[in-house]
Amino acid sequence: MGGWTIGIIGGSGLYDVEGIEDGRWVEVETPWGAPSDAIFTGRIGHVGVAFLPRHGRGHRLSPGELNARANIDALKRLGVTDVLAVSSVGSLAETRAPGTFTIVDQFIDRTQGRVSSFFGSGMVAHVSMADPVCSRLSSIAADAAEAAGAAVHRGGTYLAMEGPQFSTRAESNLYRQWGCDVIGMTAIPEAKLAREAELPYALVGMVTDYDCWREDEAAVDVAAVIRQLSANAAKARAMVVHLLRSLPAERPPSPIDTCLDAALITAPSARDPAVIAKLDAVAGRVLKPASSPRT
Repeated sequence: MGGWTIGIIGGSGLYDVEGIEDGRWVEVETPWGAPSDAIFTGRIGHVGVAFLPRHGRGHRLSPGELNARANIDALKRLGVTDVLAVSSVGSLAETRAPGTFTIVDQFIDRTQGRVSSFFGSGMVAHVSMADPVCSRLSSIAADAAEAAGAAVHRGGTYLAMEGPQFSTRAESNLYRQWGCDVIGMTAIPEAKLAREAELPYALVGMVTDYDCWREDEAAVDVAAVIRQLSANAAKARAMVVHLLRSLPAERPPSPIDTCLDAALITAPSARDPAVIAKLDAVAGRVLKPASSPRT
């Protein structure tokens, strides 16, 4: 066992974390390119913190432009043990009103063309995504959100859309028929990549609007979203601090810590050393560079 270092990926409405001690911005280089921004590192009590603004400071990056591989790799390089993602979402259910928080536990992926894996030709792996979030971290996040005064729904299916446009009414109603609860643009491939990097992942969705399925009211627009973002932000920051201060000094191991043990399929003799080198942070625990043949 060891201590916690929580990677916090802040989406729309969460651009900083208050109360971080010994904080400093750290630039991290990755084999996958540049992450969204520098990462603000420090601690709160006995817990290490690494905060990454998902869209960059000033919200510079569109959802489809995010380099999710670089973001997850950078957090792993900094020694992050678990990832708490915070995102603004639209509601697809009457009971999930703007201002409420949903602790997501399932995803449906409707994104298009995003790179969703660290693995591929030269090193193939297949991780399980049956249960795509960490139930332990999700429960802790739900408790922290309630302690911060938020109305919380524990569990919910997140529809990941491509964006950056919002849904059509036909799409919004289709996703409701599928049983989806909230909709957003950024959690995929982030959650998939976190799993490949053996990082337990939890997602808190802060509801800003009812998407566009309600026929008797105006469709969602950015102005309405921004108004609700401001209302959600204080609770989101308080939730993060509650979560960090509630963690025990020792971090119990998680099954996700070793999920690559049953995921690698490429034979050691067929592994590409160049690919293995790129995987040094996310999969270095289970991969070793192939030995050079003797001459």
